[in-house]
Amino acid sequence: MNLTTAEEESEQEIHLPADIDWQMLDKSKFFFLGAALFSGVSAMLYPIVLLKTRQQVAFQSQVSCIEIAYKIVRYEGFKALYRGFGTSLMGTIPARALYMGALEVTKSNVGTATIGLGLPDHTVAMIANAAAGLSAAMAAQLVWTPIDVVSQRLMVQGYAGVGHGAKLSVPGSSSCKYVNGIDAFRKILKTDGLRGLYRGFGISILTYAPSNAVWWASYSIIQRIVWDALGCYKCKKGDRGGESGNGTIKPDGKTVMLVQGVSAAMAGGVSALITTPLDTIKTRLQVLDVEERERRGGPTIGQTIRNLVKEGGWTACYRGLGLRWASMSMSATTMITTYEFVKRLSAKNPDILP
Repeated sequence: MNLTTAEEESEQEIHLPADIDWQMLDKSKFFFLGAALFSGVSAMLYPIVLLKTRQQVAFQSQVSCIEIAYKIVRYEGFKALYRGFGTSLMGTIPARALYMGALEVTKSNVGTATIGLGLPDHTVAMIANAAAGLSAAMAAQLVWTPIDVVSQRLMVQGYAGVGHGAKLSVPGSSSCKYVNGIDAFRKILKTDGLRGLYRGFGISILTYAPSNAVWWASYSIIQRIVWDALGCYKCKKGDRGGESGNGTIKPDGKTVMLVQGVSAAMAGGVSALITTPLDTIKTRLQVLDVEERERRGGPTIGQTIRNLVKEGGWTACYRGLGLRWASMSMSATTMITTYEFVKRLSAKNPDILP
């Protein structure tokens, strides 16, 4: 099934490369290449995620990301920007496998079912992408939530302060110290049980499931708008490059990748703007340790929101928005271009692809 349809303008069409669905993929190759390439993407973006996390949990209302980064490098060293990355990477591989599997199966099945209702192709694409993003996020959180809890505890540990060598007060930075991810996993399991590793699971679902649904739906819509604009531009310009004998414009690989990247970045910004408050609340819930919970009387979602509002007003719920926007936009751009590249490399019969 092809979810990216041809666009027509002034008797010219833009025909995009056919979408590669679940049945066309070599599954083992798809998961192996996906895990390898997405691990590299995670490594590039991890420092931004760490800075975003520390900004969200800081009790001070005015802490800039530049100030946080400077203090981390000065007091903790450059390698502190990758604190918890090993743990995060261990979870990325199985979580990404679940994510990609659920995404492709749902997109294919929902798309096939929806197209049978006689809906327009762009509506089919939007519904299939939204449903796929929703199911993929829910599947991935089964693995990702415990990894997220552990890696975020490591991220905020040893937080250097914004003052002259003073310690910045953050949740989870009290008496419990972790040597590494395994030590953190063991201590959390011992003090809080399995529930401690899945703290914030509900809010994670409420954050990532809508976020993914919004992203994939937005991506589908924005990509169509960009292709429409590009088609109009080419027609007005009279550009005949890449045109076949029947008046059909066939964009080259670079153009397709550029449109996908721009659409992904814009969709990432939309998703970040909508879901950042939920992400801030989730992060606060996940990094609170036993001592902190007893001292602050939590954690509950309501109490976390009240604490945030008390610390910096309602805008405190949007702490880390700039970093999250940047992270999601860059992640979305690299993710979608990498994802499409992996799918093409993993096709069972690459010779028949356009």
